[in-house]
Amino acid sequence: MNQRTLYEGVMARRDKRLLGFARDMWEEPTWFEHILWQELRRGQFGVRFRRQEPIGPHIADLVCLSRRLVIELDGESHDNILKDLARDVWFQAHGFFVLRIANDHIRDDLEGALNLIQQALDDPQSIRDPQNLEGP
Repeated sequence: MNQRTLYEGVMARRDKRLLGFARDMWEEPTWFEHILWQELRRGQFGVRFRRQEPIGPHIADLVCLSRRLVIELDGESHDNILKDLARDVWFQAHGFFVLRIANDHIRDDLEGALNLIQQALDDPQSIRDPQNLEGP
């Protein structure tokens, strides 16, 4: 199964409740989402990102569909590590690379977070701790 078919298959399962929830999150981003989105939407990486994108049964905080990169921002709503790992496994099983960035990383070192995103776009396998399990 090619990458396009994988994405089209998971997109076909969008439900109205999930779309409504994604829309609400899109309209009221966290401060960290807003700051990072302002950088990503400028196109400095040469790819297009989407924010609060429903993919299968989940909503990705940020996603670059052409590179199959999901970026999850971890803050207070991501305090359930097992749930987050299950989401990551689901995304990975559907051909996405998942990069988790702690909100503290965005606040304390935005340039470093942007460099990490560039690294994930260029060579995702070079990232030692994409799920941010070791902390900042």
